[in-house]
Amino acid sequence: MGGLHAVESLLTHAPERIKRIQAAADAADTRLAALVTRAETLGISVERVQRQRLERGHDELHHQGVVAWTRPRPRPNEASLDDLVQAGRTLFLALDGVTDPHNLGACLRSADAAGAAAVIVPRDHSAALTPAAVKTASGAAESVPLIAVANLARTLRHLRDQGVWVIGLDGETPTRLYDVDLRLPTVLVLGAEGSGLRRLTRETCDQVAAIPMAGSVASLNVSVAAGIALFEAVRQRR
Repeated sequence: MGGLHAVESLLTHAPERIKRIQAAADAADTRLAALVTRAETLGISVERVQRQRLERGHDELHHQGVVAWTRPRPRPNEASLDDLVQAGRTLFLALDGVTDPHNLGACLRSADAAGAAAVIVPRDHSAALTPAAVKTASGAAESVPLIAVANLARTLRHLRDQGVWVIGLDGETPTRLYDVDLRLPTVLVLGAEGSGLRRLTRETCDQVAAIPMAGSVASLNVSVAAGIALFEAVRQRR
């Protein structure tokens, strides 16, 4: 794992997962220096290496002068959703068939900013937490659980049975998102760009709504749409 945001988030949320850190020896960045000091205070081994050494092995990470070697991330499962609901968490994001890791990472980042409890994806036909997704998430991959489920429609029905309102987004419906009550416990469900929500997922929703579009484009990037929907929920709840 590389990048200042990602490693800082790991130090905050799961320092026990870090085995060791490599930092560029020539870096004068005060933020990187603070990160190194914090890691050493936590007893984590930090090795200063030449930047060329980092770039040889990790150039695809855009490492920003720091790389962390980590233990495997604990995998939350469907039972984790029950725990979150019982703990009073009331906002979730579900992604139906989003396969681009950059979009997944951006959705995690928006979910973190909006205070969402988790992002739910189907186990198959979905992007995973690749290095690209983690990098795009900018630390949110450590703070927001990504819960992969065997059957998304079944999981949504289970949440609905627990009192969570299932709201799908689809540009072809006349109902506007801004007219939907999002103050209730809610899971917002977004489909992949182009194909949108799958039929069974759509049929599972309590209500389907659209983000009003005033321009000439037909749709928004899924991560942009997720951010709009999540922060409409935040706005209403204020």
